[in-house]
Amino acid sequence: MEEKDKKINKSGKGKKQYGNTSISQLKGADRVRLRPAVMFGSDGLEGCCHSFFEILSNAIDEAREGFGDRIEVTRFLDKSIEVVDHGRGVPVDYNPKEERYNWELVFCELYAGGKYDNNAGGNYQYSLGLNGLGSCATQYSSEYMDVTVLSDGYKYKLHFEKGENIGGLEKEPTRFKQTGTTIKWRPDIEVFTDIDIPLDYYQETLLKQAVVNPGLTFTLYNETADGMDMYEYCYENGITDYVKERGEGKNFTDVQYIEAERRGRDRADRDEYKVKIQAAFCFSNETPMLEYYHNSSFLEHGGSPDKAVRSAFVSAIDQYLKQNGKYQKNESKVTFADVADSLMFVSSTFSTQTSYENQTKKAINNKFIQETMTEFLRERLSVYFIENKAEADKIAEQMLVNKRSRESAEKARVNIKKKLTGSIDVTNRIAKFVDCRTKDVERREVYIVEGDSALGACKQGRDAEFQAIIPVRGKTLNCLKWDYDKIFKNDIIVDLLKVLGCGVEIQSKHNKEFNSFDLGLLRWNKVIICTDADVDGFQIRTLILTMIYRLVPTLIEAGKVFIAETPLFEITHKSGTYFAYSDAELSEVLAKLPDTKYKIQRSKGLGENDADMMWTTTMNPETRRLIKVEAEDAALTEKVFDLFLGNNLAGRKDFIAQFGDQYIEMTDIS
Repeated sequence: MEEKDKKINKSGKGKKQYGNTSISQLKGADRVRLRPAVMFGSDGLEGCCHSFFEILSNAIDEAREGFGDRIEVTRFLDKSIEVVDHGRGVPVDYNPKEERYNWELVFCELYAGGKYDNNAGGNYQYSLGLNGLGSCATQYSSEYMDVTVLSDGYKYKLHFEKGENIGGLEKEPTRFKQTGTTIKWRPDIEVFTDIDIPLDYYQETLLKQAVVNPGLTFTLYNETADGMDMYEYCYENGITDYVKERGEGKNFTDVQYIEAERRGRDRADRDEYKVKIQAAFCFSNETPMLEYYHNSSFLEHGGSPDKAVRSAFVSAIDQYLKQNGKYQKNESKVTFADVADSLMFVSSTFSTQTSYENQTKKAINNKFIQETMTEFLRERLSVYFIENKAEADKIAEQMLVNKRSRESAEKARVNIKKKLTGSIDVTNRIAKFVDCRTKDVERREVYIVEGDSALGACKQGRDAEFQAIIPVRGKTLNCLKWDYDKIFKNDIIVDLLKVLGCGVEIQSKHNKEFNSFDLGLLRWNKVIICTDADVDGFQIRTLILTMIYRLVPTLIEAGKVFIAETPLFEITHKSGTYFAYSDAELSEVLAKLPDTKYKIQRSKGLGENDADMMWTTTMNPETRRLIKVEAEDAALTEKVFDLFLGNNLAGRKDFIAQFGDQYIEMTDIS
């Protein structure tokens, strides 16, 4: 690999001093505006979406308390957003207890709200938002925010710009008997890299909230050049109606609805809290579905409810199969994969105390919720099987069909040990792999890219004659930290090795799918790692290089592995479009332009590039930049890889102790 690292300055001379004046604190709106990812999980579109959900959550919490039966959301053409509820109206007047106006606490202070005593029987027992962050964080991250409150016979108005209140609180009497809160704002493009929240996000979010808030009507208005489009979502019976709708005509059992309330604690020294469990399920061969919600928040990653469902359903179905003699002699038990192939399950749980994995609320890890939900589901499933023998037999037979089909497929896979050579069409074996047309190995190139969005951009920008593409789904395993058993069970690694086609250079009982290494079987003249020019992209690149170094190091020695440099900046000028691959190059480009009228756009990732840009900057052999990965000293390379990526913890500690002070400036202390 090209050597670009500067020599370590062991003397420390010329470095900034690190002392008592080096520590600083972010204040006011800067706490969010400079670090939006801390509050919203991302400074990109995902974070912007979550900022909207924070405002929506407050409206939902109010409706769930019994105040208001509808919520209106408007998506405007200028990317501004409006949320209207018909609750009691957020308190904004003077608070003698805190000796401050409530609007200051709600919209200008983090960790301020009215939901902290929910476990003691106060307001909002089952609330989406408990931390007192959402309204303030969203306001701080907005270009502007207008708040209108109708409450107690008064109309209150507030206006904010970039985290600062303009004009104070306006208060005037009103004849309107209705109450509620209207918040309109536009996310700030200076805070988020993208604020164009797509229509389908609003549609999906409001639909899901209608599912878990029975009888609550969500109305979505979408402004277009031709006027306003309207969408409405309401499920009178919540999750039951939703499962019936999704499974209609396809389920072979009736939809079951079960609910329970429990009290418990996660640990003996923790407070007791209340849990409410609602679940609806049926079995279908066409539309399997698993969805979990907690306090109305969709749990994309599940957590405790998912663990409970996996344990309870496998246990109950396995017990029924055993008791009724459904298993063949010495047959293995069903797994959750067999159950999930036919299960339609939606749960909506609520608790007065919730342990989310982070502020974005995509998974919960409450131990008591997992334990009590497992016990409850197992118990109710057993009763259901006893009371509905005909349906139970259908489920049992289908689970065995799923299990035996899976086992047959796995057996076939294990028994088919083949070389990944010309006779095998890799295109049909590897998900989302896009092959090229030529069979001439001397011309063939494969780009390893991160994710589906980058796949789409590269696919459009490539020369299909000789350039193939394979996307990696997330971050692969660190091949210096895990043993071969784990490595060869990782789908990303296995798929990459299959695409390479040259086998592996290690001897292990775990690599049953791959033959011994043969460079002559390599399908590509160039193996090009192409990731985003950001921290995540660099990490994925490093992990892929680590995999190649450990499993097929000869590819590096043979000069077959390359890194595609991707531009950091696109500069648009009347004289043309220019690309810069570093801050230094950006300065050079700008210095050469005849005037200062230009537009600079920082790269948002390969998925945002159009086909022409992708071809020009990254894929055209005449204009692209490739860095050949070299291993001039294999022993040294292995040592460095082990130090920073392996299990050499003692070595890393020694390195940090010796050289860590020289990197202190890179540390985000704030």
